Amino acid sequence: MSKQKVLAIVGPTGIGKTSLSVKLAKQFNGEIISCDSMQVYRKMDVGTAKVTQEEMEEIPHYLIDVQDIEEDYNVKIFQEKCRASIEAIVEKGKFPILCGGTGLYLKAALYDYTFEEEEEDSAYIEYLQSLSTQELYEMLKEVDMKSLEKIHPNNRKRIIRALEIAHTGQTKSSREENQKHEPLYDVYFLGLDMDRSLLHDRINKRVDIMFENGLVEEVESLFSDPKTWTYNSFMGIGYKEFKDYFLKEKTLEEVKTQIKTNSRRYAKKQYTWFKNQMKVHWFERDDETIPEKVKEWLESK
Repeated sequence: MSKQKVLAIVGPTGIGKTSLSVKLAKQFNGEIISCDSMQVYRKMDVGTAKVTQEEMEEIPHYLIDVQDIEEDYNVKIFQEKCRASIEAIVEKGKFPILCGGTGLYLKAALYDYTFEEEEEDSAYIEYLQSLSTQELYEMLKEVDMKSLEKIHPNNRKRIIRALEIAHTGQTKSSREENQKHEPLYDVYFLGLDMDRSLLHDRINKRVDIMFENGLVEEVESLFSDPKTWTYNSFMGIGYKEFKDYFLKEKTLEEVKTQIKTNSRRYAKKQYTWFKNQMKVHWFERDDETIPEKVKEWLESK
């Protein structure tokens, strides 16, 4: 049986994926699933550059405004919701278009990634939390050396996660090796590219516009209480940089500069990730042949 065709529009932050997704949805009877790990949160509109009702142009969008800021959202939850959304769109006789720059989310939803259910061993996690990052790293080296090929020595969160998995009896690396990581759908990865200096200009301007559109007020209303600084939702670029402002250690101008720097770095990471992880068909962002290429692929078997 032939696989369901799914279009995935990928590329760095600020390049124009949203407007292209709407244009193609209108042309090919599609509906859009957001693959952005931050646009899922309600009330976080300005800092996530969330698509507005006006920009949607009446095209249904999925997985936007589905979580409260205090609720955890992760790749496993996204995988389940995204696959359910694809099914819902197909059942309506529409064409699923995924749009977003969170690469791991896209891959988890579209490929045969399995996330095992585990019972949390809180005593063990507490013990891990009491250790230094260096001690955790040495410990992981003993039990799952292979997983360290993909984990930075200072990434405490991921080291603890790998140790948690190893504690269940199966290591993170062996679990990954047992999965083929083949696509579940017939996916066309459409990547948008542009001159890096022009992209950096776009990103910088986008951050300026966020500040003009009330980013400071949005962050203050959602995250001025220190207990909110531990929320997953606060960890996104455009929000986490405000912590030093709340602590009176940085000015708003310094926060703005930091958001621009982090956004440009993130764009670079996104390019590297997509180029290494999946077969992307890259186009210049203003390439007028994009709809034609999508049509050719849709009509192919």
